[in-house]
Amino acid sequence: MARKSKIAKVNKLKKRFLQAIKDWRKPKFATKVFNCCSVCGRTRWYLWKFDICRICFREKANAWELAWVRKSSW
Repeated sequence: MARKSKIAKVNKLKKRFLQAIKDWRKPKFATKVFNCCSVCGRTRWYLWKFDICRICFREKANAWELAWVRKSSW
């Protein structure tokens, strides 16, 4: 699982991003703020449709926790 500090940092960046939008300023690093896994905080290999990274996606898909997702070999 993710470290609490990493998730806290992401939440803080999201708040700053939304405040910048309200103040009509251009936010810095907009994609870095939102494109991170909601479970572990990982920024690489992010699947926007499920809001998780590939590692968490695979774990949840194998445990049948994601609707309409299954292995192609089954």
